[in-house]
Amino acid sequence: MKISGFSMARNASKLYYPLRQAIESILPICDEFVVAIGSGDADDRTREEVEKIGSDKIRIIDTVWDLEKYPRGMENAHQTDIAMKACTGDWLFYVQADEVVHERFLPVIENRCRELLADQEVEGLLFDYIHFYGDYDHHHVGHDWYKKEIRIVRNLPDMHSWISAQSFRRIPDFDGLNYRVKEGTHKLRVASSGAQMFHYGWVRPPHLMQKKKKSLGTIHHGSQAMDAAYKEKPIAFDYGPLGRTRKFQGTHPAVLKEWIARFDWQDQLNYSSKERSGKRELLPHDRPKSRLISWIEQNMLGGRSLGGFNNYVLLDR
Repeated sequence: MKISGFSMARNASKLYYPLRQAIESILPICDEFVVAIGSGDADDRTREEVEKIGSDKIRIIDTVWDLEKYPRGMENAHQTDIAMKACTGDWLFYVQADEVVHERFLPVIENRCRELLADQEVEGLLFDYIHFYGDYDHHHVGHDWYKKEIRIVRNLPDMHSWISAQSFRRIPDFDGLNYRVKEGTHKLRVASSGAQMFHYGWVRPPHLMQKKKKSLGTIHHGSQAMDAAYKEKPIAFDYGPLGRTRKFQGTHPAVLKEWIARFDWQDQLNYSSKERSGKRELLPHDRPKSRLISWIEQNMLGGRSLGGFNNYVLLDR
């Protein structure tokens, strides 16, 4: 059995993505790791950070992003596909630049890959998600935060990243352009990996969180729209009341020890459950309807989602 890891990134270093740690977290169970690194800004050091890992398992593919050819976030999926299609393993393990696996899950994941290798009905493995928010001691469990996602897939010709690299689908006769295509595509049949994915996409200094949001918006909507949208916004992002989130009781992955030690923006955070004076940008989880649904899910449905969309078919394995 061979496991290939893969990822993609651009300007990850300057936007505070822990890409190096993401790669290091799953590298021990990977036979190879392919990462597509887009040509970034002059002050970005993403490639250098990956090279510092110093592993002969890692192969870097240098790319140039084309947001006109792949608009609406599809360049993310395209770049993911570039890395995935260069993999040679039986199982392909995707980790995004802000996702890290705890070392305690590595033997669990490896064992699941091995025991399901011959079961061709299983096309991928599903991970439970924990979404850290603001700092490393709080995380969101609300309705607007996805609870599970596919991160390991079989190495199949019609396997592709989908939408904006959030997930995967089988896309027969893919045209290589429309990563948002739905007609004629197939949701993957998946089994549980038995593991968690630690997501740190919403943990960075507030001024860099605002830059990251603008950068992601540019990939989806273009630079002109984002320049206009952010013209009147504050320099620093306001995370809102962290008292409305859940306290994290566990341990973080060991590869993040030095990264977490850099945390120095606690004086910019609101640790109460009440809004500060003044207006701030409300995210979907802040809105009254979402907060009500989240309360029902957590207090009356045992954490089960009320409605929502799943991009997979979960098998009993």
